[in-house]
Amino acid sequence: MPKATSLAAEISEKFAIDCTLIEGDKGIFDVVVDGSMIFSKFDVDRFPDDGEIEQALSALAK
Repeated sequence: MPKATSLAAEISEKFAIDCTLIEGDKGIFDVVVDGSMIFSKFDVDRFPDDGEIEQALSALAK
């Protein structure tokens, strides 16, 4: 299962958030919540580490 698909499934399950995957090109992998970028592969030149997106979402909920 591609990383984006499995990450979307994890977010949906853990946070009850509907995720929309938008196909891009050139290795784009951004995670945007309510219009705010919480992760950009372009900015950090890597995919998110395990748990990194979940941690960012938990911080937003506080």
